[in-house]
Amino acid sequence: MNVLILGSGGREHAFAWKISQSKLLNQLFIAPGNAGTAQHGTNVAVDESDFEGIKNLVLEKQIDLVVVGPEVPLVKGIHDFFKADEALQKVAVIGPKMEAAQLEGSKDFSKKFMLRHNIPTAAYQTFVSQNIAEGYEFLEKLTPPFVLKADGLAAGKGVVILNDVHEAKRELHDMLFTHKFGNAGSRVVIEEFLKGIELSVFVLTDGISYKILPSAKDYKRIGEGDTGPNTGGMGAISPVPFANEEFMKKVEQRIVIPTIKGLKREKIQYQGFIFIGLMNVDGEPFVIEYNCRMGDPETEAVIPRIESDFLELLQAVGNQSLHEMELTISNQIAATVMLVSEGYPGNYTKGKKISKFLEVKESLVFHAGTKQSGEEVLSNGGRVMAVTSLGNTIEEALQKSFTNARLIDFDGKYYRKDIGTDLLLFFHAVR
Repeated sequence: MNVLILGSGGREHAFAWKISQSKLLNQLFIAPGNAGTAQHGTNVAVDESDFEGIKNLVLEKQIDLVVVGPEVPLVKGIHDFFKADEALQKVAVIGPKMEAAQLEGSKDFSKKFMLRHNIPTAAYQTFVSQNIAEGYEFLEKLTPPFVLKADGLAAGKGVVILNDVHEAKRELHDMLFTHKFGNAGSRVVIEEFLKGIELSVFVLTDGISYKILPSAKDYKRIGEGDTGPNTGGMGAISPVPFANEEFMKKVEQRIVIPTIKGLKREKIQYQGFIFIGLMNVDGEPFVIEYNCRMGDPETEAVIPRIESDFLELLQAVGNQSLHEMELTISNQIAATVMLVSEGYPGNYTKGKKISKFLEVKESLVFHAGTKQSGEEVLSNGGRVMAVTSLGNTIEEALQKSFTNARLIDFDGKYYRKDIGTDLLLFFHAVR
């Protein structure tokens, strides 16, 4: 089987690493890829949103299956593009159609979907510039903290949580009138704050049946102790120790099954990953958000724990035979630490030479923002590399990851040294 992965981040490197191990694989291509994905397949300089360029590549390389990593091509309708083109119709696309991708592409769409199907989520209202006065009134009725979300795609940074109502009103004004998040903020969802512990649950579905993949917890804030601005993610732990069997049964019955059934009932075709961002509120799960793809850096912690042939699972999604597949998950704990560029998530400099990553032992190194330049590997993004380690205990996994995070070197390297420490007591309580 010839496979094409679309994307250039750590998630796509993790996919490439896992798919390259499959007995079903013939050739693997990644577009555009990075210096890490080139270790497992052939990078092709085609942008993930260049649909015509992707079509030419698929036909030239006789691609059988396309795995769409990031959300943008899905929201733009790459799956629909394939199904509308006679030459591409038989190619399996792992990723939902445009309408289904609105679960991530529009916070308002997803909230309305949850309400229609009685899926537990925070109370909310949506506002545009024309009714901003109503938004101010709604904020005054809420108890702080105040949660404001840009309706559209904002690269994981469109959520603002504030404690002061006056600051919240200013933020609402800035989002709607100064276009702080571009077009993504032309509508703003304001919702009640849910107090609890966040986690991510990942579901793979062929539109009929589903498999629940390992849970994970990611760390969004740039600073230790969860301080500072949001990022695309500074690290992840899988599994989540407080997501025990009882809790996950609630997630499946109240959220996963109603989501799959709701999509089918509304005739929304969905073949791919559903990322369900959850809040555990005193043992009860509430949906914070849906994403229409795997999370990053959670993928770098989740994928190494999957023992099944990953390509075999994806093939089953494409031909809607997922119910026939067995999903085997490792009992080991995965800890991922993200190395980022100085200044991220604000302004940062690219092109820093990265060294010593080939000396890493007992950890996996997934490239997130890198490029090859001759014999050298250079930084090419805010998030540069993810270091993932497996261990029988969280301490073992973290010790390996932090040891190798210190080893890898580039100018301005930064990483959080407290990834996973908030979960230590939970893991010990589970034993």
